Amino acid sequence: MHQVVYINQVCLPENYSNGFFIDLYERYPETFIVAEKDGVVVGYIMCRIESGLSGMSLRPLGIVKKGHIISIAVLPESRNLGIGQALIQEALKAMSTFYDVKSCFLEVRVSNTVALNLYKRTGFEIERTIKGYYSDGEDAYIMSRKI
Repeated sequence: MHQVVYINQVCLPENYSNGFFIDLYERYPETFIVAEKDGVVVGYIMCRIESGLSGMSLRPLGIVKKGHIISIAVLPESRNLGIGQALIQEALKAMSTFYDVKSCFLEVRVSNTVALNLYKRTGFEIERTIKGYYSDGEDAYIMSRKI
């Protein structure tokens, strides 16, 4: 777990407590995935499964399970090797297989073009913008895709 926390601190401005990482790992271990290179953890993805309204206007509203990518990061020296894309694909597969999830969403900084391009390559589309979502006041895109 220490390696994941380290990668989070090195790569992202949003940092979480050790307890948050442990809680997600214990509750959703199949979607808490690490990437290793030569026996060293170089990236991770952590997700959770949430319930929400289906939002389908043609059918009655119902409660559905949705995957939520909470955080993904790859160390700078291991980027551009397909690791991020592989982590997302494995997490989506685990969401579907273990939790019967049909869709997934995430938040991303509007300025993070590298992440935006990765998410678009893996089938995510921008749904809407949340103003001032991040603690520094930056807006976030909500992106989603069907699984």
